[in-house]
Amino acid sequence: MTEMMNTGSLAADETVDARQLPCPMPLLRAKQALNRMPAGAVLCLMATDKGSVRDVRAFCELAGHELLAQNERDGEFVHWLRKKHDQHQQNSQRS
Repeated sequence: MTEMMNTGSLAADETVDARQLPCPMPLLRAKQALNRMPAGAVLCLMATDKGSVRDVRAFCELAGHELLAQNERDGEFVHWLRKKHDQHQQNSQRS
């Protein structure tokens, strides 16, 4: 897995520990957390499910969230996501 960004400079607004949970629970927990978070907030998702790498990447592409980094160490996967800005918020900022 490739590190896309030095995660030492990232600070999570919320962390979800989904280690030891089977697919699709890590992604579901991340989605629930993102729904509670404001736009632009950073989520750190920890998982042991190998499929979470593919699932989180696809979820970010489909939902429009920014995948900041994905790292693996000793069978634990850490995913860093930035919640997308919603369309209403973007339109009001342009006015």
